[in-house]
Amino acid sequence: MSRRRKGEDINGWLIIDKPAGMGSTDVVNLTRKMFNANKNGHTGTLDPFATGVLPIAFGEATKLIPQVTDGIKEYEFILCFGAETASGDTESEIINTCNKLPTKEEILEVIPQFIGNIKQVPPAYSAIKINGQRAYDLVRKGKTVEIPERIVTIYDMQLLEIISEGKAKFKVQCSKGTYVRTLGMDLAKKLGSLGYLTALRRTKCGVFAIDDTILLEKLKNIVHIDERKEYLLPLLTSLRDIAVIAVSEEDAGKLKQGQSVSPKFYNVAHLINSEVAAVYNGELMAIVRVDERRIAPIRVFNY
Repeated sequence: MSRRRKGEDINGWLIIDKPAGMGSTDVVNLTRKMFNANKNGHTGTLDPFATGVLPIAFGEATKLIPQVTDGIKEYEFILCFGAETASGDTESEIINTCNKLPTKEEILEVIPQFIGNIKQVPPAYSAIKINGQRAYDLVRKGKTVEIPERIVTIYDMQLLEIISEGKAKFKVQCSKGTYVRTLGMDLAKKLGSLGYLTALRRTKCGVFAIDDTILLEKLKNIVHIDERKEYLLPLLTSLRDIAVIAVSEEDAGKLKQGQSVSPKFYNVAHLINSEVAAVYNGELMAIVRVDERRIAPIRVFNY
């Protein structure tokens, strides 16, 4: 007896502007129910404290999660100097204070030291899984959490404004795995101060930005699922940075079956040794690799 599948086969991207107080998994579960979808997942975990761009992949789009997760992230954050909390944000109590409040000039002088590959120890209050459990859940249960040091990349960091004495707003572009709360705390320490984040907002995740998002409250106010589906973006939306070739119906069928096709009927000489999106009638059929003898599927999509 075959297992009954739950929900509809829905394919595409839904880019949520995640509110504070919800975990990424909470958003996945809620949107799956809202769309009565068979399968969905998120890219790039956002802790409950954070807000902003959270791409949700439905159906075949889940096969593209790694491409989005591996993309550059952009955040804006507010750093409060002169105190620190156990979590590095407002989710826990202040545990230490100091009198040092750095000036704008001091901040600008130190920022370049954080550009490039840097070492970080992610905070215990994080979504990193340890033996199958989120670190922040373990900490809240009173358990000791040790997280190993990692190397992350900071592509750019800017001081956006001095909000008030002891509080400043920044923007950072970074690699996956970067903990912005840790970045803020380390920046404060480099300045001879202490610090914690009072706000953290992701403004970009891979190719997706705030302008692509929709608020959960807006979705909730839409009664009919068909109207909600209008906010789904095509699979190709997440592949804006790679070349696209339109293939014939016959070759589309072959690619979907995992078979290679000949490149001789396509203008792909400039794409040799590249990964390309193969489409038919505007629909993504496969991610393929092109060489001089064949166009070989790497990942296929079935609608």
